[in-house]
Amino acid sequence: MHDVNVDSQRVTTEPRAGAMPVRLAAPAGALAAVVGAFAYVGTVDPNEPGHYPACPLLQYTGIYCPGCGGLRSAHAVVHGDFLAALQDNALAVVGYVLFAVVWTVWVVRVVRGRRPLRMIELGPAHQWAVGALLLVFTVVRNLPFGGWLHP
Repeated sequence: MHDVNVDSQRVTTEPRAGAMPVRLAAPAGALAAVVGAFAYVGTVDPNEPGHYPACPLLQYTGIYCPGCGGLRSAHAVVHGDFLAALQDNALAVVGYVLFAVVWTVWVVRVVRGRRPLRMIELGPAHQWAVGALLLVFTVVRNLPFGGWLHP
């Protein structure tokens, strides 16, 4: 993937010609998949019944799960209505922003010739924090004072 040039005191690596498109294939593929999904959700309105399956937790218990409103949120983002997106599912909007940041870091690392991101590994403390955030979000959006978090 890289040619190594050895000069008397230093070793440098230079990417071979044509290596950049190959290195950008994975981030480009990931972006294409996300853009395709958002394009579909932007075209097929989740606010109209019958296009997507209903959330089983909401359907059978009346409890909003952390993902409830996520498709409506994505639809609102595609149409530039960011306030509606936040109201439909604020946590999903945070996820969209997080994806954009991680994807950008991934592309910058690839372009600069650094080791690409393989996987974001969360330690146990981070996993517990994410789980706690999801739980708190779910509980608050189902309490009377959390009505502003209902989709």
